[in-house]
Amino acid sequence: MPKMKTKSSCKKRFKVSATGKVITGQAGKRHGMIKRHKKFIRNARGTTVMSAPDAKIVKSMMPYDR
Repeated sequence: MPKMKTKSSCKKRFKVSATGKVITGQAGKRHGMIKRHKKFIRNARGTTVMSAPDAKIVKSMMPYDR
């Protein structure tokens, strides 16, 4: 049986934690920071855990990261 392929876009953007949750960068920080309030910018630092329905889609594209 041939090996399954991992989507290159997913392997660059996401990481699966030891408990199986998908870790991703925070959304909404590319541009337009002047109109965002300081609390939003502060809270959007670093990474976040992806929601369950979205994580299910990402995990299907990363067969060996479970």
